[in-house]
Amino acid sequence: MSIYSRKQKWKLVLLFLALLIIGVSFWYSSYIVQRIRSEEHKKVELWSKAIKKRAKLVQYTKTLFEQLEEGEQKSVEIWTDAMDIQNNVELDDYTFVQKIIQNQTNIPMILVDDDDQITSTRNLDADKINDPAYIQQQLEYMKSLYPPMEIVFFNEKQYLYYMDSRLFTELKQVMDDLINTFISETVINSASVPVVLTNGAQDEVISSGNIDEDELQNSNRLKKMLAGMSESNNPIEIDLGEGQKNYVFYEDSVILTQLKYFPLVQFLVIGLFLMISYLLFSTFRKSEQNQVWVGMAKETAHQLGTPLSALMAWMDILKMKNVDEEIIGEMSKDIARLETVTERFSKIGSEPDLKSENIKEIMQESIEYFTPRISKKVKITLMTEGKDLHAMINTSLFGWVIENLFKNAIDAMAGQGSIDIIITDKDSVLQMDIKDSGKGLPPSLHKTIFQPGFTTKKRGWGLGLSLTKRIIESYHHGKIFVCDSAVGKGTTFRLVLNKKVE
Repeated sequence: MSIYSRKQKWKLVLLFLALLIIGVSFWYSSYIVQRIRSEEHKKVELWSKAIKKRAKLVQYTKTLFEQLEEGEQKSVEIWTDAMDIQNNVELDDYTFVQKIIQNQTNIPMILVDDDDQITSTRNLDADKINDPAYIQQQLEYMKSLYPPMEIVFFNEKQYLYYMDSRLFTELKQVMDDLINTFISETVINSASVPVVLTNGAQDEVISSGNIDEDELQNSNRLKKMLAGMSESNNPIEIDLGEGQKNYVFYEDSVILTQLKYFPLVQFLVIGLFLMISYLLFSTFRKSEQNQVWVGMAKETAHQLGTPLSALMAWMDILKMKNVDEEIIGEMSKDIARLETVTERFSKIGSEPDLKSENIKEIMQESIEYFTPRISKKVKITLMTEGKDLHAMINTSLFGWVIENLFKNAIDAMAGQGSIDIIITDKDSVLQMDIKDSGKGLPPSLHKTIFQPGFTTKKRGWGLGLSLTKRIIESYHHGKIFVCDSAVGKGTTFRLVLNKKVE
């Protein structure tokens, strides 16, 4: 198993653990939210049941008061009939009639003649009975309440005006206070639940709680709000009797609504935390990798220096012994190549000096160097659009890139095939495609092959293409990627180089 494969395996394990932790956290948060929602709904149900019971109490009390009011009106009618009998019917004994008249002492009454002149009063405030203005004020009030009852006194018509007794008036005030208290408690006891109490037509707000008043002023907004509340919960009907109905609309509290989105927010926060952690880890890892790269490169250059100096000395000895000049020439090329490699390693970690170089000439030199050192069954072809194809490069490092790409292509072809190099001028950049006829790569590996540790060979560290990408993108500010590749059809690497320094 390659180093890259082992890394991938551990990445998948860590990713699975991270997703597991997030999933458990998300599930537990959702569970807590559902518990809170269930508890709040239970409270709302108890609250709605309490409203219905209080509504029944109000309805019963109201019915009782209606019966009391009807009883008082009947008492006035009985008193009127008794007065009529006493004044217009001849009886042997008026004791019973007089008892009825005398017992009706709790209902304030005023008697007037045809000219609306007050002839008699009954059960008014004793302290103000001699005040004409008070009597007249009470008469006007009585006229506004009930129609007068006609009484005949000795063939003369008189009219009786009356109002509710003081006891009934006080009880009626208690009834009004009870209804108002019921309305206010309906809203207050709703706790944090937004609630609206409307009339029977559902177009007028009687009271509200935990709702922005501006929303209630606009009729269109009110309709939308009530419609939304109806979708969340069926409105509670309050029957106050005689066809009078009110409706209580309510919905989930603001806190509960926010809690619904808490798991999602938590998920986003955890995801953001993981992303930041990954970026920091990736940054530290790249920084550490850079230090390793630089350290290894500097040490390699240092280690190559000693044997390289020895080889140059041996070359001088071989020349003195009249060794074949052709052999001496090829060895000199290899020593020069080693010097170039040493120079390359020594430049890792420092800012390279980029110069405008003729890419066509550099590629021709690389082809001439590789041709005698590779299988004769491998053909390398250079195709260009002209002679003057310059780009900003460091010759030593760029040669390293070409060397790595050539070696990978030759290995992919198993020592037999073709390598085509196509250089194209693209205005501000120079584009170079290196195409081989090797075994190719599946699409899933087009980006993976540039990662450190990746290799398809049985031997090797998997650092060649990673180093190539670093040289092109980090040092030359260009681009390198797999332009085209398929299994069994070869691979095309594309390099994009700048003509000017960015």
